[in-house]
Amino acid sequence: MKKSLLLGTLAVAGLAGAAVAQDAAGTAGATLAEVRERGALNCGVNTGLTGFAAPNAEGVWEGFDVDLCRAIAAAALGDAEAVNYVPLSGETRFTALASGEVDILARNSTWTYSRDTDLNLEFVAVNYYDGQGFLAPKALGVTSATELDGATVCIQTGTTTELNLADFFRVNNITYEPVPIANDAEGRQQYLAGACDVYTTDASGLASVRTSFETPDDHVILPEIISKEPLGPAVRHGDNDWADLVRWTYYALVTAEELGITQANVAEQAAAPGNNPEINRLLGTEDEMGAMLGLEPNWAVNVISSVGNYGEIFERHLGESTPIGLARGLNALWTQGGLQYAPPFR
Repeated sequence: MKKSLLLGTLAVAGLAGAAVAQDAAGTAGATLAEVRERGALNCGVNTGLTGFAAPNAEGVWEGFDVDLCRAIAAAALGDAEAVNYVPLSGETRFTALASGEVDILARNSTWTYSRDTDLNLEFVAVNYYDGQGFLAPKALGVTSATELDGATVCIQTGTTTELNLADFFRVNNITYEPVPIANDAEGRQQYLAGACDVYTTDASGLASVRTSFETPDDHVILPEIISKEPLGPAVRHGDNDWADLVRWTYYALVTAEELGITQANVAEQAAAPGNNPEINRLLGTEDEMGAMLGLEPNWAVNVISSVGNYGEIFERHLGESTPIGLARGLNALWTQGGLQYAPPFR
């Protein structure tokens, strides 16, 4: 039942996305021009997920995904603060992108076949490798998701988690009762109120949710990871120039970490170029890489000086020294056993 509902939603949204993509196809580069005319980037983010995107006590948006928005604004406009944050639910995020309400979706969204093709989205990279898990009260007395036969499960509608959940229970020949939720805030509320036995979403989201509990140690993330969830920024089909700008802004963050360029040393390295040609190309002191994206030569310097490199962003918002406490894992650099890997700047 859930599968048919989600596929129906995808089909309807796909029609709208296809129409927008057709309109955009003949206006390559239009998004960058619109962003510059507006003077700000419209960035679609989560309605509130600690570590990824949420307003702090002063109402300032911060998080892993927020810093990607800031990086793109720094590249396109030279100002990381020139961002309008647009909070989007799981059900409204793709429509908002297709309609032009946002220029980019930086909202922990999974890159899938149907979203790429039927919804006409362009996922430009994977900035977080994740997988779906389960959060349960220790008092429930379960140590494995395979012990959840007959459980009630809080699950966000309009997401890949619905299909993953149905597939997992079917393969393991067990049953469950879904408790639909609209967003992470409602998920926390319903779970803590006892409306469901367990809560399922991406494991990183579960770690974020758990930190908000009054007694987080009373809850456990079960060991099973039941899906692949490659999360990444998405733009509309049809504007390849804008997709390239977003893609290479992200890869600049990864490359900076690979090359040891940090928020603290980037200005010094740009001011006194060395003999490493890849560093020089990235920082705009050699060749004309910025012009290929319609940007200034020092665009990557603006990006890195504003937000740091990929590793710095990860550690600042999600890393083991934060309340969320996530290890790099698959999101370590390829040289350190992870999957984060940037194509060469040449």
